[in-house]
Amino acid sequence: MLGKLLLFGGLASAAVQAAPLATFLPTTKRLFPTLNGKGRPGHVALTFDDGPDEQSTPRFLALLEQLDVQATFFLLGQMCERYPSLARQMVDGGHEVAVHSWDHRNHLRNPPGRRTAEQLERTAEIIEAQSGVRPVWFRPPYGALTTADVVAARALGLQTVLWTAWGQDWQRTCTPASVLREVTAGVVDGGTVLLHDSDCTSEPGSWRATLGALPMLVDWCRERGLDVGTVGAHGLTA
Repeated sequence: MLGKLLLFGGLASAAVQAAPLATFLPTTKRLFPTLNGKGRPGHVALTFDDGPDEQSTPRFLALLEQLDVQATFFLLGQMCERYPSLARQMVDGGHEVAVHSWDHRNHLRNPPGRRTAEQLERTAEIIEAQSGVRPVWFRPPYGALTTADVVAARALGLQTVLWTAWGQDWQRTCTPASVLREVTAGVVDGGTVLLHDSDCTSEPGSWRATLGALPMLVDWCRERGLDVGTVGAHGLTA
């Protein structure tokens, strides 16, 4: 199955547009290191999904300012529509804004046709309208990357980036310590860290554990001589 899904210099057949690019498999990670967020050694790309959210995102922005860290926020179009001022606040704080699709629907469930493309295009447009910046990065919900995603992202000038480490911070039982433990169990040096600044698709209040873990994570990285910043500063190439 994997052989039908991987892209070797071209796009896979439209017949498998609803199939995921199995990015969790070691083979795929070796063949597509930048897709999985593997960038330059000594740098950590810090990313947040599922925002913006007026209950939580401003707290992350304030803490990141205190920590003197910029990050990349993968935004949901429907959340931008609900909270229209936050994308601009992110950009004003030196952060990157990126596309996470319109809602958090798994793209495997999208019917054949233009639905995936329309979701990405609509999200890119609202992010640009609100922030004044055209996004250049894309991450599909759940990391379920389909061929339709690849086609649509390429047409919109978006580069797809997933992650090498995550905090599993969507769970009811997560704590700052558990988030830090999960992140540091993955590839951090030269990697891309996935966290969430919103609980719109997670257990209510789970973002608080992420917020508590953030200073510890930044300290952990700096103690090891690692710079923490955006995907744009991570040295990824298309």
